[in-house]
Parts: sequence; C-alpha cells; structure tokens
Amino acid sequence: MDKALKNKRIITAAVTGAWPKKENNPNVPMTPSEIADDVYACWKAGAAIAHIHMRDDEGNGTMDHNKFAETVKLLNERYPDCDIIVNMTTSGDIYATDETRVLHVKELKPEMASFDCGSMNWLNFGLFLNSPKFLEMCAQVFKDTNTKPEIECFDPGMIGNAAYYIKKGVLEAPLHFQFCMGCANGITGSVKDLLFMKETADRLIGKDNYTWSAFGVGHSAMEVMYAAIALGGNIRVGMEDNVMYSKGVLAESNAQFILRAKRVIEEFGCEVATPDEARQILGLKK
Repeated sequence: MDKALKNKRIITAAVTGAWPKKENNPNVPMTPSEIADDVYACWKAGAAIAHIHMRDDEGNGTMDHNKFAETVKLLNERYPDCDIIVNMTTSGDIYATDETRVLHVKELKPEMASFDCGSMNWLNFGLFLNSPKFLEMCAQVFKDTNTKPEIECFDPGMIGNAAYYIKKGVLEAPLHFQFCMGCANGITGSVKDLLFMKETADRLIGKDNYTWSAFGVGHSAMEVMYAAIALGGNIRVGMEDNVMYSKGVLAESNAQFILRAKRVIEEFGCEVATPDEARQILGLKK
C-alpha cells in the first residue's frame, strides 16, 4: 500500500440491511428512493462505501434484481457527483435461490459485493446457507464482472474457508475482509475476539495479503469501532447493524453514524478515506 494511504480509514455505510423496519426506527430507509437519498447523505458525511440491501413492498429483505437496478439508477440520476463505492449484498434473503442471489451482480457489475464465507444458524430462527457450490459459483461471477468480494466472516472458521479458497484458486489475494462481530450465533463483539479474528487472518492469509473492516452489532458497536480503528482497520456503521445511536436513543439517520465515525477516526489521529482513496487501498478500478 502507498505510504500516504496507511493513515487512512475507510467508512462503510450499511444503511438498511434485511431486518429493521419503520416500527424499529422510523428513519430506516426502505424504498429504492429512500435508500438512494440515504446513500448520498452518507457520502456527503464521509462514507466511501455504501453496503446496500433491498426491501420488498412489505419491507422484508429481498434479492429482487429490479430493486437494486432502480436504486442505482436513482442514485446516478439524482446525484451524478456522488462517487461512492457501491457494495451490494448477496445475502438479503435467506430463502432466495443461489441464482437469485447473484443475478443483480451479473446485471449491474458493482465494484464490490458481499461473499459470506460459510454457513451458520441465523438469529436463532433460520439457516444462513453458503454452500461450497454457491461460493465457488459466486466467486466466478465476481471474476466475470470485475467485482471485488467483501469476505464477510462471522467466525474464525470462515477465515479458514477463505484461506482454502485462495489455495484452490477460487479467491485471489489480496482479500478484503469484513469481520462481523456480535451477531447471534457468530463470534461475540469484543476487543479480545476482534483481535483473535485479526490474528487468525494474519496467520492463515498473511499480513500483506488482506485488508479488513469490522462492525459490531447492537451494544458492541462502539467497542468494535474503537478497537478496529486502533488496530489499523476500517469500519462499518449504520442501521443495518444498529438502529440505536446510544442507549435508549434512536438514530436520527445513517449520516449521524458516519459523522460520529469520522470524528473518532480524526480524534485518533487518522484521516477518513475518500472513495478514490478507498479504491486504491482495496485495489478497485472505477
């Protein structure tokens, strides 16, 4: 990495996810129009990456490729100056077929998309399945569309899976990890466990073969954010992971999370990466 970029920290805005609804926080963006406006506001506040999910007309998570296309179209039409990196989920509906989960990537060719490197029980009610067959197919789609995989890891075993896929040629280093901390049935959101995730990646992938980001869900959000910045990582914030800004206080907007993250990064003595700087750090081509 360029020495000038070593002090930069990337902020990812995860604006809606597949779960929170208006009854959880009336400020959660749900429609393509709301999501496009929210992504722009986050970019203005300092986010370099927007991690986006889609909702159906009832507000449930969906992998409808038309919703993704509409959101991107609105973002480009309304805000032509916005150069934020769009990072699309491939996991917005645990009941979607493998083909549905990647159709929008094939059609829209985003700069980044999520690659969930293993299966798990999801929030104690369902199965989050990412079979070897799906992951190999997904990786090939990413190669075909020049899409950078964001390797989402909910436990250390998923880092091991990524190491295996590098050896097999399914994934190519340098990787970019998103350490997902504090999710039900995944690793807890503590400094100790975040350090363990990083040390596992150092050992299995190699310190020079990956970049990383992290987020903590719910009450672990602040602890993980502070620790990630201190450890040299990047951060993700937003209502996908937490609808509360502080204990008992609903977040007013996703931009509110971005502005706090920016303050913390700067007060630590680092600088917030622009989208083009993030592209350099992650090896993307705009």
